[in-house]
Amino acid sequence: MTAVPSTFEAPIDPALLAQMANALFSARPPSSVPSLPLTPPGVQAPVNIAPPGSPLASPAGLGPSVPGTPIPQGQVPGTNVLPASPTPVLSLAHRAPALAPHAVAGNGVPDNVYAAVPGYEPRFGSMQGVPGAQDAGAERTAPVAAVTPHTPYYFLESGHGHPSPGGAPLPAGDPLDALAHQPFATPEPPRAVQAAPVGTLPSTQPSADPRFYFVDAVVLPSGYVTPAKPSPHGDAPLGAQERHPPFDVHAVRRDFPILSERVNGRPLAWLDNAATTHKPRSVIERLSYFYEHENSNIHRAAHELAARATDAYEAAREKVRAFLNAPDVNEVIFVRGTTEAINLVAKSWGWQHVGEGDEIIVSHLEHHANIVPWQQLAAAKGARLRVIPVDDSGQVLLDEYRKLLNDRTKIVSVTQVSNALGTVVPVKEIVELAHRAGARALVDGAQSVSHMRVDVQDIGADFFVFSGHKVFGPTGIGALWGKREVLEDMPPWQGGGNMIADVTFEKTVFQPLPNTFEAGTGNIADAVGLGAAIDYVSRIGMENIARYEHDLLCHGMRLLGGIEGVRLIGTAADKASVMSFVLAGYDTDEVGRALNEEGIAVRTGHHCAQPILRRFGVETTVRPSLAFYNTFEEVDRLVAVVRRLASLRRA
Repeated sequence: MTAVPSTFEAPIDPALLAQMANALFSARPPSSVPSLPLTPPGVQAPVNIAPPGSPLASPAGLGPSVPGTPIPQGQVPGTNVLPASPTPVLSLAHRAPALAPHAVAGNGVPDNVYAAVPGYEPRFGSMQGVPGAQDAGAERTAPVAAVTPHTPYYFLESGHGHPSPGGAPLPAGDPLDALAHQPFATPEPPRAVQAAPVGTLPSTQPSADPRFYFVDAVVLPSGYVTPAKPSPHGDAPLGAQERHPPFDVHAVRRDFPILSERVNGRPLAWLDNAATTHKPRSVIERLSYFYEHENSNIHRAAHELAARATDAYEAAREKVRAFLNAPDVNEVIFVRGTTEAINLVAKSWGWQHVGEGDEIIVSHLEHHANIVPWQQLAAAKGARLRVIPVDDSGQVLLDEYRKLLNDRTKIVSVTQVSNALGTVVPVKEIVELAHRAGARALVDGAQSVSHMRVDVQDIGADFFVFSGHKVFGPTGIGALWGKREVLEDMPPWQGGGNMIADVTFEKTVFQPLPNTFEAGTGNIADAVGLGAAIDYVSRIGMENIARYEHDLLCHGMRLLGGIEGVRLIGTAADKASVMSFVLAGYDTDEVGRALNEEGIAVRTGHHCAQPILRRFGVETTVRPSLAFYNTFEEVDRLVAVVRRLASLRRA
């Protein structure tokens, strides 16, 4: 494909674009025309036209559209377009003659446009990652829903996903004040976004800044014009991992079917994401497609379905590698989840390298899954388990950790984000100190992979583990990443099919990595589903997710902390997702039941992290936990119930 030139020339002039928009608009049946916001007198209302090549210009941003095919506003590029998706965006991609003299690909879209579209894979059809699905997706249309006049972007105006104004100020020096000012490491600071007058179309004049591309500008029904995206490389074309569409929480929510459920007659507010996350439709459909078109055992077979299943399974492994920025795809081992991954390391590496008198270090924040396997190993080997203490905010004490390290330390195993408190642990520094002491290091990423970008090469750990269901993928699948030289020094922990190269009654020769640790038939379909989940969050952009969730977390912590009788458990300056608390006068189960009556799902109990809760003098907490599909309105609903309970108890 040809690269996007540094001075991008608009593919069509404004007058022609407006003419084409009006022609398409007038050609549609009156019943299918959306209700647009009122426009100033004499100004033509926008038709929400996506320029050719825009991620919104064709179904799922993946191919040519049929004239008049509606595409849902805010649909994440690469996800499937489904019936009942509201708010159409019409495509001009089929108007190939109007795009001359640009080079046009076989599907009517200029090659130079493809180069700037994130996540674009023209060989697929309506469903990202599903081969051969293009024919089924091209004909589908979505009913048109009424368009609300507000902009859907949470950072543009108050209401509808924006924090409510006001809120009790925090006292000076309050740890939540530090939380609210934690910066995010993004490649470039966000630029100011200005809403365009209703009824205007995006300018087709070349940008004065060659890093911007008109191809990204789209008029939404609200009248807002999506901004062009900056390139971190100046005038170089932007790759799929370098740009993402503007974050729209309401568009994201439409990708998750279960969020339309009602509980006790009220809309479901899923605030139990630390336990498990929900699945976008693209993941659900990818699983269905696998069972309908690819289902087979993998690797050793001569038939077509085995080849398809093997390709899908190994493609998922590569997606995990890229997601973690691991150097070698063969270092990625599929397991059932984080618990199995830690047990694998403890039972294989630990059994071989930990002996009597040796020491294993964990932190006070750990989930039981990162305590029990090491306890078992220590008991079997005569080793000692040592614990990094935490301060009153719930952050680990690095000075105390340094004192624990010595030449008997064999492995340090710590969580990156606490499932009970939400504390973000400085794992990079912990790993570096462990290596200085000659120890190996494992990082539990079960609670981090859905909230922040993970780079295992930057962290430097010897092992990194996570579960698929915590990152919008299926249950029963997860991954262990390990450095090749460490994995190759570990004996297989299970024996059986798939990990065997040769067997006689005298000896067995094992397959090389990764098959060494994947005995038996793996969870093939769910591994493929995990790959689809990684595709989904990657298209949205982890920086977008982290920034939005940070604002949501600060909002919730501030409001909960202002309620009389509420005690927040875990107030570290660096937190993610979790807002654990107890309410004076109530058992945590009572609070959970009251929230459930209002359709709000939270976790109550000890969260498989009893040691850290007891450190704060409690046995259980109420644990709301956030994801990027939650809204500020849902947090406000939670706070309203807790505030009501607090007032009733006082009365």
